[in-house]
Amino acid sequence: MTQIKAVLVDDEQRARDVLVNLLNRATTNINIISTCSNLEEGVKKIKELQPDVVFLDVQMPNYAGYEIVKFFDKIDFEIIFITAYDKYAIKAFELNAIDYLVKPIDRTKLNIALEKLEEKLKQKNQLIDYQSLLKTIKDKNYKKIVIPELGNRHIVDLKNIVAIEASGSYSVIHLKENKQITTSKNLKYFEEIFLKELSFFRSHRGWIINLNFVELLHKTELLVTLANGSLKTKISRNKIEDFEKVLK
Repeated sequence: MTQIKAVLVDDEQRARDVLVNLLNRATTNINIISTCSNLEEGVKKIKELQPDVVFLDVQMPNYAGYEIVKFFDKIDFEIIFITAYDKYAIKAFELNAIDYLVKPIDRTKLNIALEKLEEKLKQKNQLIDYQSLLKTIKDKNYKKIVIPELGNRHIVDLKNIVAIEASGSYSVIHLKENKQITTSKNLKYFEEIFLKELSFFRSHRGWIINLNFVELLHKTELLVTLANGSLKTKISRNKIEDFEKVLK
């Protein structure tokens, strides 16, 4: 692949030096065209140099990294966020399918992020709602998720997800009005992202259900009817007691 132009934005000199060193040793052909110590300087360089990717620290004085959306009408470059551990920011990145690295940066995880970056730049069809990310982080309120499907990315309101069904190593997202999205993400991925935060329940090894759509529990048949009777999902016998508790 041709050379990937990169801008680094981090207020800590040591952090910039470490990342520069890691990128210079990576197998991906990265050309670091500028390093910046704050977001205002970074925005200026991005507009001037038009990089392919920006490595952007989240916690900085004056402006947080995710506030970059305030300075651009359209984000036409990739962003890989760099963050010290922040559970709200990390959850927001995961829900919005945005790449991030946690300090101190692990070389293996960096290489994985760079491989994903190369693939994105090849396809150039990624749909990312950075405004949604900004609102998610600021409000600490998770309302949307970006679901990849066959090279496309669907922005879905969590309130519209009726259930998630395991399908081998894939998952089928059942939405309102009998719509479906099949994604390469497995059920464990969705469970780890939002199961404990929202009104979703792991009813079975093959199902996560949205409690807001529950219509009827069939104890003898071990089934739960959802969404005006349009969908029947499985429930494990040992999950029934917990299920009834959360409904109450």
